[in-house]
Amino acid sequence: MARVVEIEGLRKIFGSVRALDGISFSVEEGEWIAIMGPSGSGKTTLINILGGLDSPTSGNAVVAGTDVARLDESGLTRFRAEKIGFIFQQFHLVPYLTAVENVMLAQYFHSTTDENEAREALKRVGLGDRLAHLPAQLSGGEQQRVAVARALINHPKLILADEPTGNLDEVNEELVLRLLRELHSEGHTILMVTHAPAIGRMADRRIELEHGRLVQITELSTK
Repeated sequence: MARVVEIEGLRKIFGSVRALDGISFSVEEGEWIAIMGPSGSGKTTLINILGGLDSPTSGNAVVAGTDVARLDESGLTRFRAEKIGFIFQQFHLVPYLTAVENVMLAQYFHSTTDENEAREALKRVGLGDRLAHLPAQLSGGEQQRVAVARALINHPKLILADEPTGNLDEVNEELVLRLLRELHSEGHTILMVTHAPAIGRMADRRIELEHGRLVQITELSTK
């Protein structure tokens, strides 16, 4: 199996706070990794560095063969567009764009858009009848499913999900988790931050952080 993520001695320091303190681990292609730990343990900082939204103070974070810390701003933009699919707790949809336009937005960085592909992505997440709806016309669960479709549109090497069900009710949480399980079964690599033990148990491995340090890696299933 090819390694999609390789982290070695990763540190991130904000003033006197060590958000990440020398973390090292790797992720194989097709793995589902749950990143867990108490608030302030460095989970979101880790996800942001892997996605090129933040830069490390020291250490290496290599994603799909790219050392993220070595990229300039234009390189980071291309990296995020081509290799990363983001799903956040806050949906980050553009309020004046329709569902299909929000999905197509992820394609603009490639200078090409394919409305039919965006429509198919929305149909896949069960929103084929919501293509022309604005975010305000969608429920929270529907908005998150638009975000999932947007994350998939560029066929990313890595899906980064930061508490993707944190704002959802039980029914919509299950819908989004079912989508993630389907993606995993198809071979997608997923790193997901979660506080929920039940969701963490769905992963292949659980990586636990505390005070910016990696305290435990637990194997949960084997392929």
